[in-house]
Amino acid sequence: MLSLLTASFPEGRERTRAVALYGATAGIGASLGLVIGGALAHWISWRAGFFVNAPIGAAMIALAPRFLPETGRARGRFDVFGALSATLGVGALVFGIINTTDAGWNSPITATPVSAGVVLLIAFVLIERKAAQPIMPLRLFRSRRRTGAYVARFLYLGAMIGFFFFTTQYLQEVLGFDPLQAGFGFLPMTAVNFAVAMSIPRLARRMSGSIPLLAGILITLAGMFWLSRAGVDSGYWTGVALPMVLIGAGQGLAFAPLTSFGIIGAPASDAGAASGLVNTFHQVGTCLGLGIAVAAAATVPAGGPATAHLAAQVSLALTTGSVLLLLSLAVTSALILPADLSGRRARTPRTAVSAPQAEYAR
Repeated sequence: MLSLLTASFPEGRERTRAVALYGATAGIGASLGLVIGGALAHWISWRAGFFVNAPIGAAMIALAPRFLPETGRARGRFDVFGALSATLGVGALVFGIINTTDAGWNSPITATPVSAGVVLLIAFVLIERKAAQPIMPLRLFRSRRRTGAYVARFLYLGAMIGFFFFTTQYLQEVLGFDPLQAGFGFLPMTAVNFAVAMSIPRLARRMSGSIPLLAGILITLAGMFWLSRAGVDSGYWTGVALPMVLIGAGQGLAFAPLTSFGIIGAPASDAGAASGLVNTFHQVGTCLGLGIAVAAAATVPAGGPATAHLAAQVSLALTTGSVLLLLSLAVTSALILPADLSGRRARTPRTAVSAPQAEYAR
């Protein structure tokens, strides 16, 4: 999808707006999906949620030829060994981390897949260095901003997936919400997310994209840490809804710049690969982030009332998410902010719109 945006919109104001709307849609979709999923689980079945994407996908397939320009065809060679090593490596790593909840870190069931995953991912990098047409061109990491955007996205999504997963359980098992109430319990975040995300195109015309990104991660961190303090006796409005407002505002600010910095300056020949890396770090971040959050929650000693035990698990999982957000903030401050500000100072307004190839190597 992102590669279609880079092919359809020239770099500058038009692409900034398109990417901002893409990022806003991704963030809002994640939030709104919880509301719709809760309604479906309450009225039909939790399985019904898996069919929501089918009509959306069918509509996109039908409408795409009418609105998207045809792109040029190019011959290529599929990077089979790169795809296999990456898929198996990430899968083994996630499998091993999740197994820590039952077997612990010292068990062969954990250590073997984690070690195999690390070895396979190292092999993947070596394969990509030699491949004629790699699925992950390593030259894309020459840009500090793009590298920072990939790593910051990985950490940010790792924190957010834990928030979605554990807050849903907290609402139902601790506060006693049914699935429909739990779904609507996320509305404060969804509404604020939508309102803030719609302001991103205007903000992008007035200031560096790294400023809303930093603010977004910081606000999300504040909301996540606040929510991690919720316990058995916390009320919904002060313990959950208000922190969600901060998380929604932060998500609305952060998603579009993270997406934009992941593809900025990439030449047309690498547009698809750069877009693919944005989505790859997004998905891998959610997989590993959830595994880490579940593993952290499993360290809470059993005992006492079930609701108190679950509340303690949710608190530790969200605290772990706060640490991931803090790391994302550090990466953004160290890699994205300096390169973005220096790049804006070095360019005139005209070259800022044209985004010259020199930006690709920055």
